[in-house]
Amino acid sequence: MSNKQQTLKAPISFSGKGLHTGVSVNMTIRPAQADRGIVFRRIDLEGCPEIPALCDYVVDTSRGTTIEHAGNRVSTIEHVMSALWTLGVDNAVIDIDAAETPIMDGSAREYAQAIVETGLEEQEAERKYFQVTEKMVYTIPEKGVAIILFPDDEFSVSLHVDYNSKIIGNQYATFNPGDDYSAKIAPCRTFVFLHELEPLMKMNLIKGGDLDNAIVVVENPVPDDQLEHLKKIFNKPDIRITGGYLNNLELRFNNELARHKLLDLLGDFALLGQRIKGRVWATRPGHFANTEFMRQLKRTIRKAGEKPRYYYDCRKPALYDINAIRHMLPHRPPFLLVDRIFHCDETSVAGIKNVTMNEPFFVGHFPEEPVMPGVLIVEAMAQCSGIMVLRSVPDPENYSTYFMKIDGVKFKHKVVPGDTLQFEIHLLEPIRRGVALVEAKAFVGETLACEATLMAQIVKNKK
Repeated sequence: MSNKQQTLKAPISFSGKGLHTGVSVNMTIRPAQADRGIVFRRIDLEGCPEIPALCDYVVDTSRGTTIEHAGNRVSTIEHVMSALWTLGVDNAVIDIDAAETPIMDGSAREYAQAIVETGLEEQEAERKYFQVTEKMVYTIPEKGVAIILFPDDEFSVSLHVDYNSKIIGNQYATFNPGDDYSAKIAPCRTFVFLHELEPLMKMNLIKGGDLDNAIVVVENPVPDDQLEHLKKIFNKPDIRITGGYLNNLELRFNNELARHKLLDLLGDFALLGQRIKGRVWATRPGHFANTEFMRQLKRTIRKAGEKPRYYYDCRKPALYDINAIRHMLPHRPPFLLVDRIFHCDETSVAGIKNVTMNEPFFVGHFPEEPVMPGVLIVEAMAQCSGIMVLRSVPDPENYSTYFMKIDGVKFKHKVVPGDTLQFEIHLLEPIRRGVALVEAKAFVGETLACEATLMAQIVKNKK
C-alpha cells in the first residue's frame, strides 16, 4: 500500500434503503483534498452539516455504528467505511440525503467494486500511521470479548466468533497483507438470529431489512404458525428453512459470518482517523468493543504522540519573516507574539516565538521566577492560526481575526526565558462564512506546553 494519501479519481454514487430506517437513500462519495479525512455531509439538511468519520463522534453501536456532530447523525456507516479504508481511500466527502447509509445487499461488495473500478489518485501528503510498539488489550470479560493489538510492521487481523450456536459453531477469519479485500471480505453479508427479529421490530429497527440483504440464522424448529407470521412480516409467501438458514440461503463462504464481523471491525477501525501498523487478534468483537478500543487507542496516541509534526530548521529561510507577519497581522509589539512562520498550507501552519528575558510581561510575571503567562501562549497560537486563515482572503491586510470561542485549554509545561515556542495549528473543518475552527498546540522542544481548540471569525477592517 502507498505511503502517500489517496482519494478517489472520480465521484461514485449509490442508491438503496437504510437497513433500520427503511427510507430511500442516495449517497455519493466524492474525492477530497489531502488531510481532509473521511467526512459525511448531510445534503438533506440546511447548511449541509458535516460529520467527521471519527471514533470521537460515535454515539450509538446497538445495531451498527452511528456518528453524530452538532446534533446531526449518520448511522450504519461501517460497511462503506470498511471498503474505503481497506482499499486505500484516505480522503473523501460522502454526500448523503438521509440519516442512514444504503444497506445494499448487506455486504460491502458493491462499495468495493465501485472503488476498484473508479480507481485511486495519489496525493502529495504522507499517510499517518500509528506504529504499535507494545501489546494493547481491550476486554469485556462478562461477554467473552477481547481485542488485542500486537506490534508488527504491517496491519493484519485474526478473528474468532462463538455464539454458542449449533448452526454457526466456532468460526475464524483472517485478513493479511496482500489479501484481496474485494473478493475475500467485502461480499460477506450481515446476519441476525431469528429470535432477534421480533425484538428488533418492536424497537422500530430493521424496517429496511429483508431476506435479500441479511442472513437469518434459525437455531430451533419453527412451528407452522410462526412460519406464517414470518411470511407476513417479509411479504414472501414462499419462506422456508433449510440447513439452519431462512429461505434456503446459500452462504458465499463457509465462514461468512466471521468474515462479516471482520468486515465490520475494519470499518470501525477506520474511525481512528489514521492507519495502524500492528497485528490484531479479536474474539467476539462488536461495534461497541471496536469503537471503544479505537477511543482507547486514540487517547494513547494523543498521550504518546504529543510531539511536533514539523521540524524547524533555523538555517532555512522563513516562509514568513517578521516583516511579512507584520503585513498580515494587525498586532504590533509588545503584543505581536509570532516571530517566524516556517510551514503553511491550506489546513495547517507552524511558527515560532523566541522567548527572551526582555519580554515586558516578565517584569510582573513573576519577578523572582519569570514564567510566560498562559493567556499569552494562547494568544500567540491564535496569532499563528490567524496567518493561516487570512491566507484564504485575497487581501489579508484588510482583515482581522477575532476570537469566538476557546475550548479544551490545557497548560502542560511552563515557558521561561530562553525557550523557543513552536506553534502547530491544524484546521478541523473547512472555513465557512469566515469562521475557522482549529486545533492549536505549542511545544518547547518535543514537550507539549499548551493545547486548545480555537474558533475565530475573519472580519473586514473598518476604513
